[in-house]
Amino acid sequence: MTVERPTVGILVGGGPAPGINSVISAATIRSILGGSDALGIIDGFKWLMEGGTGQVRPLSIEDVSRIHFRGGSYLGTSRANPTKSTELLKNVLFALSRLNVTRMVTIGGDDTAFSAMKLEEHSGGRLQVIHVPKTIDNDLDLPYGIPTFGFQTARHVGAEIVKNLMVDARTTAHWYLVVTMGRKAGHLALGIGKAAGATLTIIPEEFRERPVKLQRVVDLLIGAVIKRLEHGRSDGVVVLAEGLIEIIDSRDLGGLEHVERDEHGHLRMSEIDIGDVLRRELMKQLHQLGLAISLVTKNVGYELRCADPIPYDIEYTRDLGYCAAQYLLDGGTSAMVSIQNGRFTPIPFKQMVDSSTGRTKVRMVDIESQSYQIARQYMIRLTEADVNNQDALGRYADLAGLSPEAFRERFGTVR
Repeated sequence: MTVERPTVGILVGGGPAPGINSVISAATIRSILGGSDALGIIDGFKWLMEGGTGQVRPLSIEDVSRIHFRGGSYLGTSRANPTKSTELLKNVLFALSRLNVTRMVTIGGDDTAFSAMKLEEHSGGRLQVIHVPKTIDNDLDLPYGIPTFGFQTARHVGAEIVKNLMVDARTTAHWYLVVTMGRKAGHLALGIGKAAGATLTIIPEEFRERPVKLQRVVDLLIGAVIKRLEHGRSDGVVVLAEGLIEIIDSRDLGGLEHVERDEHGHLRMSEIDIGDVLRRELMKQLHQLGLAISLVTKNVGYELRCADPIPYDIEYTRDLGYCAAQYLLDGGTSAMVSIQNGRFTPIPFKQMVDSSTGRTKVRMVDIESQSYQIARQYMIRLTEADVNNQDALGRYADLAGLSPEAFRERFGTVR
């Protein structure tokens, strides 16, 4: 009598991140060697939400044994959201049942993690689910110091781009405004800016009061330009987290009602060019102050997501994929994979939920940490000491065509 082997389904949700293929490879190999079949589900939850079973790919060890070197996703990905209705969740569970999938490895960020949690809840124990945390934003609620996979590669590639822009800026006397991905948190922007030694990095977490007036961000930038000019430099590179658009007062942007949102209700960042908004306002106000600089905006995002993973992320994701499959083989369910102090540590789904929102928790940059404070020390920003030093204040005010009193009144609280 032939005993049917259990089937592990593997899918990817959300945006791409370096290391996805390594997770798929490791999870597939461990599942097969552990006595299960592996089934790749194409395009995340997209077709399952329609009850479809045709968009799948049986996985073998030979298929996946060398895909870990490559960027992108062997199984594709999508932002399809099955938690929008109970009916959609039922469709997914029905399709998985028809495919004989009783175990699931989901790979994704906070939205995919939430979908995985809800799927497991609605399965009534018929489906084991383990989630592998993926996002270049590094904002999933893992313990401090443990990155989401893909972040290290994205930071590495991003820092190389910014490093080249810094050379170009100095060579041609330009300023660059570089916008990086980071829908909610500023980990990637800060990581790139700090590693490259950018002139200034601005992230949402540094603003405690919300919403933030656009003028406050513009004055922060003008302050950096003036301080840099006083040092004899007419060039610089500013790194901006795209999530700033979420906290700037929409009234200063002409409203955001026209901007499309994705399947999870988030603003489509590609619809709003925060770099261009700031560039136009900055140029206008610098002109009013009699300051002429050359300013260019550059978005750095899609270049990072499908980069080939660096060795750190390859090793890390092979561990994550192996541990995810092993957890299912051992009968585990309803958790997110993490490696803590060199050991596999499952984080139960229930610990991922923010009780106030009912959504998965988001890890923000800790601006009280020494790591962030060190980053600030190397940025070019106007400080309290600058505006309280009469000699320095006079030089800054002269550059801006303002009296020392007027300069202090405008820029004295910009930090």
